[in-house]
Amino acid sequence: MTVFDDLVGQGPVVAQLQAAVTAARQGTGGMTHAWLFTGPPGSGRETAATAFAAALQCVEEPAGCGYCANCHQVLQGTHADLEVVRPQGLSYSVKETRALVMRAASSPSGGRWRIVLFEDADRATEAAANALLKAIEEPPPRTVWLLCAPSPDDLVMTIRSRCRLVTLRTPPADAVRDLLVQRDGVEHELASAAARAAQGDIGRARRLAADSSARQRRQEILSVPARLTAVGPAVMAAEALVKAAEAEAKALTEELNEAETAAMRQALGESAKGRMPRGTAGAMKELEDRQKSRATRLKRDALDRTLLDLASFYRDVLTLRFGASVPVVNEDRLPELQSYARKLPAEAVIRRLDAIMACRRRLAANVNPLLAVEAMMLELRTG
Repeated sequence: MTVFDDLVGQGPVVAQLQAAVTAARQGTGGMTHAWLFTGPPGSGRETAATAFAAALQCVEEPAGCGYCANCHQVLQGTHADLEVVRPQGLSYSVKETRALVMRAASSPSGGRWRIVLFEDADRATEAAANALLKAIEEPPPRTVWLLCAPSPDDLVMTIRSRCRLVTLRTPPADAVRDLLVQRDGVEHELASAAARAAQGDIGRARRLAADSSARQRRQEILSVPARLTAVGPAVMAAEALVKAAEAEAKALTEELNEAETAAMRQALGESAKGRMPRGTAGAMKELEDRQKSRATRLKRDALDRTLLDLASFYRDVLTLRFGASVPVVNEDRLPELQSYARKLPAEAVIRRLDAIMACRRRLAANVNPLLAVEAMMLELRTG
């Protein structure tokens, strides 16, 4: 067992990271102090960065043993020399970045390296990126920056040019299925369906396999094309789509908020009767503000996943229309997909996919979600 075992279908990446850890320990070729992990959603950017951090801190094996105290603490996110940065809102401010840079400048307290793992580094504002650049250009000798983003182009050129690039690919559906079966104990047929539907996103595959309500929401999304018979039903479908995304985000938000709030109240000294000490109201208010900001981001992310599920329907139609030798994502709806492939010209299918992608861009620009989705639905009906 090594810390890299969870990197499903990422053989070249594992070899690259293991070679870097070995070189760092042997002192051959020096150590790169800034890394950029890129890949599509679900490819395992953060998983790869965390595994690399564990291997760098491991005291047992160059590959990262996965069972020593250092490996365990890094994988759990509790290591004293690891700071994991997760932007809670839609962006990461320059004030937050400057404070992070100051903390990163300190020497390791016990591990080999002081490691900063910056998830969603593409959420940094322009001013924050400039502050981050200065830290990456002249890092302390024992500090390592691990940045995660969907693609290199999501970061300013000056930052990405100073990072060693680690490119992850979308894991094949068979590999995700085997992971669900062998490690999560999911029944084979359900694991196959979840892996196909998730399109390589391991976290989403696990949610679909474990949560029947998530599978039901996805089926409702895939039924949208059949409901676009007139303007009225199209508007109603838009409202249902937005509500489904909000329900998914709400469930995740409540789960995260409950755990965070309980931990915060305990840390601040909540009494057995549920009373908080004086002077703690400010800390609780700050936590609530962060949670509200995160809830906004989770809603947008959930709606984006909803649109990608809808796009998978038309992707399958186009696949069948051209007779491409690739498996369809939504195999359980094959008769319906074949019907659309027979009656819709390829150009019409592409226009519908373009409408979905345009809606994603509008949402990224903070257009009102319901208005953006309604406009998309009308285009899907007439496209």
